[in-house]
Amino acid sequence: MTEIYLIRHGETEWNAQGRFQGRLDSALTDTGVRQAEAIGRRLAELNLSFDAFVSSPLGRTRQTAAIISGSTNLPAAQYDDRLAEVSLGSWDGLTHIDIDAQWPGLLDGSTPFDWFFRSPDGEGYDAAFQRSECWLREQHGVTVAVSHGLVSRIIRGAYSGLAKTEALSLPVPQDVIWRLSDGRIKPISVR
Repeated sequence: MTEIYLIRHGETEWNAQGRFQGRLDSALTDTGVRQAEAIGRRLAELNLSFDAFVSSPLGRTRQTAAIISGSTNLPAAQYDDRLAEVSLGSWDGLTHIDIDAQWPGLLDGSTPFDWFFRSPDGEGYDAAFQRSECWLREQHGVTVAVSHGLVSRIIRGAYSGLAKTEALSLPVPQDVIWRLSDGRIKPISVR
């Protein structure tokens, strides 16, 4: 049996500013720290025996994973590059306003979700999907995974067999644990 508890990192300074991080980092805000603490408490309440605890290697997920580990019986997380956020290339660290100013018209006709993949030197959807799907196929037992907003959408979309547009429109709250089991995805609120 495979069961995955998928978590998005807590709110970061750049999340609060509307700045897109991609492969860059900013620290968790006080809210982000509280979100990670609440997720750790909720995981402890579930009283499960976990086989693996993995995280993206990026700083915001490492910080979130360390906070979760301090609230549970989980050991320190192992890092897996396949859980890292989609790279926006030269758009990492920018806002929509910055992107529009430096690449006029490039976002014209994009949706709130597919614009990520319009960066001229960023990671493409197919590559991000392939690494997410590969990670999913390798999971066995009960796994806790700390990742990012866009990658979480792609992982859940791949797990559910959703089309790209459906997957990219999935919600990505920072105070929910997504339980992937038996072909279904169930949100576990930590509020």
